Amino acid sequence: MPTIQVEGKGSFQAEEGRKLVLVLEDNGVDILHRCGGNARCTTCRVEILEGDAGPIDQVEAELLAKKEITEPNIRLSCQVRVHTDLSVKPLMTAFESGLEPGGRPQE
Repeated sequence: MPTIQVEGKGSFQAEEGRKLVLVLEDNGVDILHRCGGNARCTTCRVEILEGDAGPIDQVEAELLAKKEITEPNIRLSCQVRVHTDLSVKPLMTAFESGLEPGGRPQE
């Protein structure tokens, strides 16, 4: 099982193939996902500090470009499927933004 290290939150095991946003949420990490994990809002973005988050698909790439998010280590956690150990930093949280996290993303 891959290990996910979250800056300031510790580490935990993740089921291979699960969406990173669900792994984070299920382990008590405060992360926004206002569109319900459908790659429309970019609120679930994370910084990949270490590890390989896998390839960016066309939907994610187009949305990041549209929002002018160009850093190669910024990914949408709703589009990352966990396959290897990762170290991440959530960039938007419900607490810091004052927003509701959004509907639970589907697997």
